[in-house]
Amino acid sequence: MKSLVFINACVRQTDSRTLRIAEPIVEALSARYQITRYNLPDMDIDPLNPYLYAGRSRGEIPAWAVEAASSLAKADRILIAAPFWDMSFPAVLKCFFEQTSLFDITFTDNGKNCVGLCQAPKVLYITTRGMDIATGSEWEQATPYIRAIGRLWNLGPLTTIDARNMDYSTEDEIEGKIARAVAEGTELAKTW
Repeated sequence: MKSLVFINACVRQTDSRTLRIAEPIVEALSARYQITRYNLPDMDIDPLNPYLYAGRSRGEIPAWAVEAASSLAKADRILIAAPFWDMSFPAVLKCFFEQTSLFDITFTDNGKNCVGLCQAPKVLYITTRGMDIATGSEWEQATPYIRAIGRLWNLGPLTTIDARNMDYSTEDEIEGKIARAVAEGTELAKTW
């Protein structure tokens, strides 16, 4: 069975509208993929700091980071669920990427350029945005970052499923937007 890495950066967990969209899609994908799940809010993930950076240069890398980086490198698909926070995504996701962007695991170099070592030909990003900001807008900086890290790691194209203007919608409108995003994702899951 092929493998899928699910990165859950939904800090509000059970109260997360993003996670309400992601979970049924992950469930649909579990019929075809073995799921490795990283619930970032439950993990002790520090941003790179001078202490961690010095340790990294001595080969001292947290075991969870090596394991996660290896899973990402071997994954057939990667799914990221993260809400739109402060024009991007929660900081814990950036910290996760910092800790798992590891030389000779997710990328290497050829003496002139960085070369990605990951094999996932497809990445799915699921998000909700409180404001009415479209994917690709200059106000939205999450997808450009995810695409950039994907280029570094040799990941395939990024597909985004979003529900927008959630903070300025009625409860019925919110539920409709969640249902539409779930339907879009579960339909995608049939061939993704």
